[in-house]
Amino acid sequence: MPIHTDVSEAMKIYLDGPLPPMPAFRSGVRRAPDRGFRLSRSQTAVALKNALRYVPGRHHAALIPEFLAELKTRGRIYGYRFRPQGEIRALPIEQYHGNCLAGQAFQLMMANNLDVDVALYPYELVTYGETGSVCQNWMQFRLIKQYLEVLTDDQTLVVQSGHPLGLFRSGPNTPRAIITNGLMVGLFDNPDDWEIAAQMGVSAYGQMTAGGWMYIGPQGIVHGTYNTLLGAGRKMCGVAADGDLAGLLFVSSGLGGMSGAQPKAAEIAGAVSVIAEVDGSRIETRYRQGWVNMVSDDLTDIFRVALKAKDERRVLSIAYHGNVVDLLQYVVEKNISVELLSDQTSCHVVYDGGYCPQGISFAERTRLLSEDRNTFRKLVDASLKTHIDLIRTLARQGTYFFDYGNAFLKAVFDAGVADVARNGRDVKDGFVFPSYFEDIMGPIFDYGYGPFRWVCLSGDPQDLDKTDRTAMACIDPDRRPEDRDNYVWIRDAGKNRLVVGSQARILYQDAHGRMRIALAFNAMVRNKVVGPIMLGRDHHDPGGTDSPFRETANITDGSNVTADMATHCFAGNAARGMSLVALHNGGGTGIGKAINGGFGLVLDGSRRVDDIIRSAMNWDVMGGVARRNWARNPNAIGVAAAYNLENDNGDQITLPFLADDDAVDAAVDRLFAKKHGED
Repeated sequence: MPIHTDVSEAMKIYLDGPLPPMPAFRSGVRRAPDRGFRLSRSQTAVALKNALRYVPGRHHAALIPEFLAELKTRGRIYGYRFRPQGEIRALPIEQYHGNCLAGQAFQLMMANNLDVDVALYPYELVTYGETGSVCQNWMQFRLIKQYLEVLTDDQTLVVQSGHPLGLFRSGPNTPRAIITNGLMVGLFDNPDDWEIAAQMGVSAYGQMTAGGWMYIGPQGIVHGTYNTLLGAGRKMCGVAADGDLAGLLFVSSGLGGMSGAQPKAAEIAGAVSVIAEVDGSRIETRYRQGWVNMVSDDLTDIFRVALKAKDERRVLSIAYHGNVVDLLQYVVEKNISVELLSDQTSCHVVYDGGYCPQGISFAERTRLLSEDRNTFRKLVDASLKTHIDLIRTLARQGTYFFDYGNAFLKAVFDAGVADVARNGRDVKDGFVFPSYFEDIMGPIFDYGYGPFRWVCLSGDPQDLDKTDRTAMACIDPDRRPEDRDNYVWIRDAGKNRLVVGSQARILYQDAHGRMRIALAFNAMVRNKVVGPIMLGRDHHDPGGTDSPFRETANITDGSNVTADMATHCFAGNAARGMSLVALHNGGGTGIGKAINGGFGLVLDGSRRVDDIIRSAMNWDVMGGVARRNWARNPNAIGVAAAYNLENDNGDQITLPFLADDDAVDAAVDRLFAKKHGED
């Protein structure tokens, strides 16, 4: 077995030099709760050795007690000593060292994910969603950065759950980075086994864009929430196709990295919103950004103001500093009319701090997570039962409740409320309340519309303004109602002050729109109108994610529980030369409940990138549309058929022959009648 000196001599890139001093922790920065220490003695020994393997042996004696203390008190080894001094910010790309543009761009994107104004728990490398991490520890972060600084256009960096496996020879037409997060073997693909793996330092929760380095702050979900709220108003509240939500009240909970988008989206859509949040620091962040107009812990005052604004058809967003269950109890007791209702707490980790139960403070929630998880679990279950009862009461009174894909209804089912499932037994047939995806967004995804996004790597707001105008010019608002909504979105994006962190933008687009915009942007870079640009999308996309409780909830041919689509999307993007490709387990619905993949493409102005756009961008969307079409989703069938007729390059999507429903039902009825008779 080689000794440490031999290992060092066999590598040019590693964590060399003296131990860095322990960095300061700024007061007022949110910290992740203790994740709970649950390892056995032997697992603890392995976890410690796993963390020490990043650092030369001469430092191990000093690090062993530090790492063990972190594991015991935080439930993770974060390696705080290796955190860079000061605050991490997304800098203009020329300020990053690198041998290729992609290496510099990836450093910028990682930094943006950990910006103190962007990240949920920046000191614990958590970007959003309570557990979504850039990587597992600060040793990995430093080593990844070192690799990116030497990465060339002939190499690929391989990252497995935050661990930089190494640089490998490839070529300019292949990805510069391939990332996976949290992929567990089926037998162990559950939250408990994953938690053990995470504490041992061998698995990471990448969420949808945290571990894929493509998060752009809460703006990334504002657009989707805007579309969802408009769709809900039109479908359930009689809002015209070209109308807004003036005069409607939207109630929800959560103001974190994802959920913080809710008041801003409601404002842009024209509604009055009241959003509950137990963590005062998250409220302060949204209030400072201007995404919340009013903050109060007085429900009487809140609804006096909210209902006045509703009557006057004025836009207003209010943060209630308190528990959403208390809020809903007040609404029921006072018989307040609420048109739209949802929830955006992190219920995919409902017993790990993602949901604060009624009756305790946020501080008490954090203490119980560390000291008494059994009591915490009981409180969560009781609160969820009260929560769903209140929702049912409001639904009977005419409120439209939609599950916003955060695993809320699954958490309610797991708490013991079996009748929240449609069949009353299991969740295979969905829930009694449809998810937003079944009712609203699924048909839009079937067209191919999804959260296309870009980052102006120069950091220049003028570059973002130029790309906004170019994107708007690429959209025909009369083509479909969805195009009109997206045109209005990008037209008003600047004045809505959506940027948090890097100079980035999100814009829902289909394959046609994405390709036009991407080619136009690359031409702008080529002609030096703007600096280089990073293209990407949320993994929450037509072909990016398989998740039966969210992205594939409107797929009813039985394949909603399979993960072929996301895997093929990932593999196809890698084969076609995207700059970065990522594949994750979990997403916004939790370990074992989704497989999701994303990409990043660096626009350098070259003709080579034009070719990648035409090939990979088209595949990224149409692969998902093709699968949705095969599931017999009408909008997707129409798009796929048009694609076959309009393309003469040899592409063909397999279209389904549709059976006669009456003939099938009659035949199945006869079969089961005969079977029953024989029984």
